[in-house]
Amino acid sequence: MPELPEVETIKRALEKSIGQCKITDVVIKNHKLRQVIPPDTESKIKGANIVKYQRWAKYIILTLDNNISLIWHMGMSGKISISDKMPKESNKHDHIIITTTNGVMTYNDPRRFGLFTYTNTSDLNMHALFKENGPEPLEETFNEFYMSEKLKTISIPIKAAILNQRIVVGIGNIYASEALFIAGISPLRPANSLTAKDCKNLVSAIKEVLLKAIAAGGSTLRDYEKPDGSLGYFQHQHCVYQKTGQRCPNCNCDISVTGGIKKINIAGRSTFYCQHKQK
Repeated sequence: MPELPEVETIKRALEKSIGQCKITDVVIKNHKLRQVIPPDTESKIKGANIVKYQRWAKYIILTLDNNISLIWHMGMSGKISISDKMPKESNKHDHIIITTTNGVMTYNDPRRFGLFTYTNTSDLNMHALFKENGPEPLEETFNEFYMSEKLKTISIPIKAAILNQRIVVGIGNIYASEALFIAGISPLRPANSLTAKDCKNLVSAIKEVLLKAIAAGGSTLRDYEKPDGSLGYFQHQHCVYQKTGQRCPNCNCDISVTGGIKKINIAGRSTFYCQHKQK
């Protein structure tokens, strides 16, 4: 599933390639995604102008000039491709085609776990998808003071806590493992056991790993690719994710004794960490 850096990369590509322009046509070939696409979507957005692009957690939001905001989630396997004009042939899983005066956006989703819906822009903050969410991890409001206060009554493992969207949004499984390694914190630590210094280090590590991943265009794992068809390459910078049994960066332990990077399961998610460096 595309995580925050991948979604940010997609959003920036759309903003750069499509930009502010008029939607001239909308074709929805399949309304049955994770949620049914509202049947009046085509009529609501055709003829409107795109005036703003933003990312909220793992959602892309396109704000239109008619008080409508489109909410787009890639799901497990969704991709948006950009072309100068309508493709001569559509692919099997092309579900949504949006033609604009600046190009065509095509949404392809083999598993159909994505989401495409709309709401009044004035109601966006109170939409069911967003109203109970925690802060964005790259915002100033997500800091060590917020983290300390939020975690003090939470006893679940810290890895599970930072994947909880009510605590902080958009940190997916890959970047949770990577940030905890950078911060030197075991993913098994109870969240309320983190000290003020731990919280400061973890917040800093989360921001660091997300910004590096965005700069690298995301991590190309399984289904993810950028809208131009190229691949992100942050996976080449992973410290622990999917590196079971390997040495971690700057390893100074006896790997024959430690067994290298460990893989465990926390809250149903694969988790990778170094027992020697993460306490």
